[in-house]
Amino acid sequence: MSPRTVFSPYVQIFSAVPGARAFSFAGWLARLPMPILGLGAVLLVAGETGSYGLAGAVAGTLALVGSLLSPQWARAMDRRGQGVVLPLVFTGYLVFGIAFVVAVVLGAPTWAWFVLAGLTGGCGPNIGALVRARWAHALDSERRQTAFAFESVVDEVVFVVGPPLVTFLATLINPPVGFLTGVVIGFAGGMWLSRLRTTEPPVHPVEVDGPRRRSALRNATVLLLGLAYLAVGAVFGAMDVVVVAYAEEEGAPAMAGVALAVYAAGSLVAGLVYGVVRLPGSLAARYLGCAVFFAVAAQLLFAVDSLVSLVAVGFLAGLAIAPVLVSGMSLVESRVPRSALTEALTWVVTGLTLGVTAGSALSGAAVDAWGAETAFAVPALSAALAGLLALAGAPLLRRPAPVPGTGAEVSVTVVGEQVPQPLPGLHAGGEG
Repeated sequence: MSPRTVFSPYVQIFSAVPGARAFSFAGWLARLPMPILGLGAVLLVAGETGSYGLAGAVAGTLALVGSLLSPQWARAMDRRGQGVVLPLVFTGYLVFGIAFVVAVVLGAPTWAWFVLAGLTGGCGPNIGALVRARWAHALDSERRQTAFAFESVVDEVVFVVGPPLVTFLATLINPPVGFLTGVVIGFAGGMWLSRLRTTEPPVHPVEVDGPRRRSALRNATVLLLGLAYLAVGAVFGAMDVVVVAYAEEEGAPAMAGVALAVYAAGSLVAGLVYGVVRLPGSLAARYLGCAVFFAVAAQLLFAVDSLVSLVAVGFLAGLAIAPVLVSGMSLVESRVPRSALTEALTWVVTGLTLGVTAGSALSGAAVDAWGAETAFAVPALSAALAGLLALAGAPLLRRPAPVPGTGAEVSVTVVGEQVPQPLPGLHAGGEG
């Protein structure tokens, strides 16, 4: 496959959507703190206390509170608009992020670290869902897979750039610098995105006399994907902690960022290819296949016995990340109404983030108890669980579902029932 074949579809979607370059790049900046804050919190707290268990718990709290509140921010943005809500949340993000670093450095009570880490995470909306909602509003269904794959690649670029950056800043300059850099970059990106009003998806305000809008979490596909992504997220959270600890044990702490970047680079390569290859089968079948591939590939982590093998295994295991994320997001996008799209995508990512919380905490405890090399069992077994959960939900996922945006209303599969949902705000072409 030539480079021109790979990149041509991506060039086309940017040409088709005025303002796409701006909102995608602003979204990339706002997402850059994703690996920086989690890994930065681990490096900061472990550097101050020497405990990876405590460091993983603090980083997990940051992710946990963010995962619980981000769907509520998404729901608010579906109803009031991204430009209204984003400035509010990112102001809190900046203030609480700085306060967290000050509390750790000055030796404030440990409970204050957890509170401020949670408040920082709680003010971090899921930017990937916001950007994907802009693409979904602007493109037809055929080109959405390419756009979603591109955004998955953007996510991976974040994880290629972020870990080495925060590791370099924290280990070679000062631990607080890494975390603070992430907070400032995220604030700048979020405020920039909030000002790009022309590419926002339509607002769907609640009608006073209309029917009560159901939570997107009651959609069977959203619920099943969210549960499976809990285990996927546990892999990511565990890898952050275990790789840092393993590199420290091997006497090369700066290599942690390199190893994590190579892990993300594998996903970046797979994402670029997945975005242009038209695989056979339904969206549900593609997701199930990708989930099984993800589960199998992660078992290579049991073979890690040196930093060299970690880098090699990380790249191979990373090849499975983008496909499972893109296929899952595409499946969810195809089965929810436009009025709840941002919320639905955010609930799925919430599953990921809750998984990150669990993975961080479990792997931190595993490192303290058994050592870093043995603790690679945490991400490997979490990936296996993700594959099993996907297969367990296969009967429901394979049920045919109408595509949102093809008519005046869509029958949304809800756990135990079929609920007609109106689709306001359809734009030209009939695709929400």
